[in-house]
Amino acid sequence: MQIIANGITLEVEDTGGTGSVVLLIMGLGMQLTSWPPAMVQGLADAGYRVVRLDNRDIGLSQHFDQLRAPNLVWTALKHRLGWAIKPPYSLHDMAMDAVGVLDALKIDQAHIVGASMGGMIAQRVAIAASARVRSLTSIMSTSGARSLPQARAHVMQALMSRPKSDAPEALMQHAVRLFNIIGSPGFPTDPQLMRERVQASLARSYHPAGTLRQMVAVAADADRAEQLRALHCPTLVLHGKADPLVPFACGEDTARRIPGAQLVGIEGMGHDLAPGVVAALLPHILPFFKQHDHATTA
Repeated sequence: MQIIANGITLEVEDTGGTGSVVLLIMGLGMQLTSWPPAMVQGLADAGYRVVRLDNRDIGLSQHFDQLRAPNLVWTALKHRLGWAIKPPYSLHDMAMDAVGVLDALKIDQAHIVGASMGGMIAQRVAIAASARVRSLTSIMSTSGARSLPQARAHVMQALMSRPKSDAPEALMQHAVRLFNIIGSPGFPTDPQLMRERVQASLARSYHPAGTLRQMVAVAADADRAEQLRALHCPTLVLHGKADPLVPFACGEDTARRIPGAQLVGIEGMGHDLAPGVVAALLPHILPFFKQHDHATTA
């Protein structure tokens, strides 16, 4: 369904129900359908009302093609030199989209869960609207501190590369190659399942310009790391010890900065939500939610 949130149109899926709400926020260029059905169903079976959204500029949510196309080379140079970056929109704006979804659905509080860039957005939700956050779960994400290790060179090269063409098979091959590079060595995804997921995603929406603008929003978010120290919401940090895109040290840093945060490192997990990864994450997520289901953050 489409709703108006934070003044824009966002695509939202809601399992409904009367249980505590879990808001799932996806990562860079990824759609709400990228949350594996097993994870959504696992949360729903445990009694939770699961709400997902397409972030702005991606999927079926409002696109921002009227804004300037970002120059990634210039943005990368500014980021390397520590210069200020002016993005088309910010991670704070995207966090306010998520809060706007809660407003539109008349939800007072939710367990906020974000993966990768979605974890950054979830952190921004907790910083800007702590009263709406029952708990924070940051998966394979980072504080954004400049001192942290970066992705391996071949991984960044794959992330920044473009498909050979816009032909469906070229898009498929490009996506599958990237997911294989960043995936979980301890939890390999069946190749046919991966192709089916990529094909379904491409058929639903393909909007690379939105991914570029989101990438600039990530690069421009320079002060989040220090602001995390002021958080007082229950926090769970889940991170793969084999993550080639966002190294495990980034998860360690996030947990270190947020007072009282719990860190869980998953052996063999890379930067994806493969079926085996979901099976490894849920036994940590569900007890954490249960522990804080009736908590009210200040």
